[in-house]
Amino acid sequence: MFIDEARIHVASGKGGDGIVHFRREKYVPFGGPDGGDGGFGGNVVLEVKSTLNTLAAFQHKQKFKAEDGKIGGGSNKTGRSGDDLVINIPPGTLIYDDDTGDMVGDLVSPGDHIVVAQGGRGGRGNARFANSRNRTPRIAEKGEPAEERNLRLELRLIADIGIVGVPNAGKSTFLAAVTHAKPKIAPYPFTTLIPNLGVAMLDEDLSLVLADIPGLIEGAHQGIGLGHEFLRHIRRTRVLIHILDGLADDPLLDYAQINSELSLYDPDLEKKPQIVAYNKIDLPEVKQRWPQIEKKLLAKGAGKDLKPMAISALTRINVREILFAAAKLLSEVQESKEPDELPVYRHESDPEEYVVSREGNGWRIRGEAIERAAAMTYWEYDQSVRRFQKILQSLGIEQELRSLGAEAGDIVIIGDNELEWVD
Repeated sequence: MFIDEARIHVASGKGGDGIVHFRREKYVPFGGPDGGDGGFGGNVVLEVKSTLNTLAAFQHKQKFKAEDGKIGGGSNKTGRSGDDLVINIPPGTLIYDDDTGDMVGDLVSPGDHIVVAQGGRGGRGNARFANSRNRTPRIAEKGEPAEERNLRLELRLIADIGIVGVPNAGKSTFLAAVTHAKPKIAPYPFTTLIPNLGVAMLDEDLSLVLADIPGLIEGAHQGIGLGHEFLRHIRRTRVLIHILDGLADDPLLDYAQINSELSLYDPDLEKKPQIVAYNKIDLPEVKQRWPQIEKKLLAKGAGKDLKPMAISALTRINVREILFAAAKLLSEVQESKEPDELPVYRHESDPEEYVVSREGNGWRIRGEAIERAAAMTYWEYDQSVRRFQKILQSLGIEQELRSLGAEAGDIVIIGDNELEWVD
């Protein structure tokens, strides 16, 4: 099954907790703090694997989580870091943040990889808080929470040449004639339901990767027929072979319609070099009207890259000639970047920004920094609680709560923590 789009949820590993621990050793009555740090949580990594050619694996599993970091130990032992979770994807996969629509990455070559969810750092143990004024700190940090993201994966096949045309023009027959691919071939429209890839070997040093795109009809760019679903695969190709059905009532109308659909889906597709192949020339009636069709094609500008050619995909007339012409054209075309935007940082909010709002009989505080600090606090240790209070003061949250009328006994909710306000 060919699947070229998938949505997944990824979560990195949570950082391991630091611990409060003191040295306990015979004849050492005042052992100092030796609580170790927690280990780092594992990252979630997407990596290209050359043997994959579809996103079908994500139809059965959509949630992925990396390993959490381990808790620290006594004697300043740092907890083990969680293993990274590597998710294999096929070459040509675009990764988008499904919540914002921003592009996260475009992975093309085998081995390309990107970290899509960063593992949480380990919490610090009490040995890290010891100083000249506090030699026995009863304070530590819990591990940083995991990072979670919703991602949309979109596969675009990587081929040198795309084969386009109306349904039943002979695209699959042409692909089968020039490569070892075995696409489904039948005398009815929409025989090809999925894109097919094939490799044509012209000589020992020259090969071409061709993609047979399902037939396009009028309105394909709007999702009519099968076109919209697979038009994206044409965007990576550098040269197009436009196959016309010689038995069609009006091959010139088909030619204009397909080019129109390409430009409506993406204006850059119209700029791709094309070779026009008038198919089924082995049939007498098709051969008879070829001179007239050729003349009109040239008048329409179809020969701006290469002169239109008459072929027979079934009997293989001129199929190798058109491949050599395509290879020559391909060598003259510079590989260009896709029009998609590159991943950029978009400043949406300051991590230290927060929002205080009324919620029921209490207050809700939202903000990246304060919610992370609350999640990393050991509430059972007084020194940890006092440290958190200082964070509230430094961020100005305590003052804002007072100004909004917070009273003793009010409930203050930060992340998953419910606290009682004490004035």
